[in-house]
Amino acid sequence: MNVPAFPSKLLENAVNEFASLPGIGRKTAFRLVMNLLRRNEPEVTRFGETLIRLRSEIRYCIECHNISDNDICTVCSDPARDKSTICVVENIQDVMAIENTRQFRGIYHVLGGIISPVDGIGPADLNIHSLIAKAGSGTLQEVILALSTTMEGDTTNFYLYRKLSGSGVAVTTLARGVSLGDELEYIDELTLGRSLLNRTPFTP
Repeated sequence: MNVPAFPSKLLENAVNEFASLPGIGRKTAFRLVMNLLRRNEPEVTRFGETLIRLRSEIRYCIECHNISDNDICTVCSDPARDKSTICVVENIQDVMAIENTRQFRGIYHVLGGIISPVDGIGPADLNIHSLIAKAGSGTLQEVILALSTTMEGDTTNFYLYRKLSGSGVAVTTLARGVSLGDELEYIDELTLGRSLLNRTPFTP
């Protein structure tokens, strides 16, 4: 289906906004906008207000940097979680992937990305300082490096290992049931769960 010349500037603007999202081409954007136009006004209003509230009210946990509705997320505030074990991940998608395995009872630390000189992302752009502070607090026993097995992920793992060495905290990584080059959020739950349970000491 070719997107025709737009009969309305409002329609064209809406399509352009949807098409700006990753993975959404103009044809898909056009179909989404037309679907919204077919809905009744209260539905569309609720849709718009939900997006506005998402952007204006979302918070980041002050403990682990996970997305949250409150200052402290549900994982960090859960008294049943093992606060002596931290699983370091790249983003919220990775937290969700690991939680879906139901194999991990520790807490998380979300870096907010990985070191990638090509993309201009260095250690100072990530939530690394607070992780090092936690390691020096004396309450941690283990830090699990659960980053994607890509070149950037391995670079970040090595950097964190260097920063954490000497802290007295055990540094482990996922077992290599996770294939080289895999991104965590796309790995099936069984493989990810086994890789987490069979984690090994990190060796640079």
